[in-house]
Amino acid sequence: MSTTSHRSHAVALGGEDRIDLLLIGDDPADVFLVEKMLADSGLEIRMTVAEGLPSARRSVTRRTQCIIVDLSAPDDHDPIERLREVLDISRNAAVIVLTGFEDTRLGVRAVAAGAEDYLVKQEVDGPLLARAIRYAIERKRAEETERRLVEARILGRENARLERGLLPVPLIDERAVRHYARYRPGRRRALLGGDFYDTVQTGDGTVHVMIGDVCGHGPDEAALGVQLRMAWRTLVLAGHAGEQLLGTLDTVLGHERRSEEIFTTLCMITIAPSLRTARMHLAGHPAPLLFRESGEAGGGTEVVALPEYAHGPALGLVPGAEWPTTEIDLGASWSLMLYTDGLIEGRIGAGPARLGTDGLVELARKAHGRGAAGRGLIDALVGEVEDLNGDALTDDLAVVLLSRDGTATEKYYRS
Repeated sequence: MSTTSHRSHAVALGGEDRIDLLLIGDDPADVFLVEKMLADSGLEIRMTVAEGLPSARRSVTRRTQCIIVDLSAPDDHDPIERLREVLDISRNAAVIVLTGFEDTRLGVRAVAAGAEDYLVKQEVDGPLLARAIRYAIERKRAEETERRLVEARILGRENARLERGLLPVPLIDERAVRHYARYRPGRRRALLGGDFYDTVQTGDGTVHVMIGDVCGHGPDEAALGVQLRMAWRTLVLAGHAGEQLLGTLDTVLGHERRSEEIFTTLCMITIAPSLRTARMHLAGHPAPLLFRESGEAGGGTEVVALPEYAHGPALGLVPGAEWPTTEIDLGASWSLMLYTDGLIEGRIGAGPARLGTDGLVELARKAHGRGAAGRGLIDALVGEVEDLNGDALTDDLAVVLLSRDGTATEKYYRS
């Protein structure tokens, strides 16, 4: 056995499926005693002996599962300070302290300082040592699992706050137009997906509303959706609108996407300050639903999908693309519902058939006929779509509903 304090040696006590143990001690008698007890314990051990901390630093590896350190050895160091130095180099290994019969209080202090267990040398035998090693390793594993769980919870809360902060807060005078939204990413435990939306009312009273869908469902798509939404809001506040805005947004997408295969569908509606007419631009996106007063005798409300004949390609597909304008007559009282394709691509029954826009229009008519409005209308439609699908929708989902009660608005402005 080496007598140089900076050297170590290994003793194999068992087969390949064994515990890697490091013993820090410079008393050959104590080392022999530990070896004998381990040989009698039934444990499969590969033990490395380090005669001092410098040697221990070189001997600790990621495979080391347990460290036994003798704090009763006479030296010039404070034993607890020595233990802290061992803990600093221990990585994920459990630490067991050996003390003398008269140093039991030292063992208690060692556990309080971070050791997993302590043993009195004069009272320990093979089975007790084996049990202490198993216990220390499992306790260390439990502590490490708990630490990682706490870190994951903290990280999860931070990510949740970040993602919630990236969702839009509409800039709109809701006394004139009511704003409702529902947003749900398809990824499990995520708060942000590739779908995005925003609503901004500019100083002249014009209401700008947009909804988009980045192809894909991962965090990269979510980040790109946030970038496009912020770019859109910035362009609107800077006075841009219509096809010019879409062209600039198409350029932004081209610079920010991680590959040329990424594209984005988008629907943008600009509602005039009178709140009676609007202009729509579609870039490969499903057309919104319009709820408005029927012009037929007897009144009532009609529910229709806005026309899709004037549309352009999704952003990121065709260089120099054009997006024509569709003029919309809203009337005095109306609701506009913008949505992403997650709402209409669910199945209807066991077959391959999908709900589609026509199916959504029918569901919306029935829900509105039952008196559903505002947030209740969105919730009713999402619930019915999921019922038809037979399960929760797996795609990202975003729905925005703008509503104007012409009578209430006129009363507000007269007051």
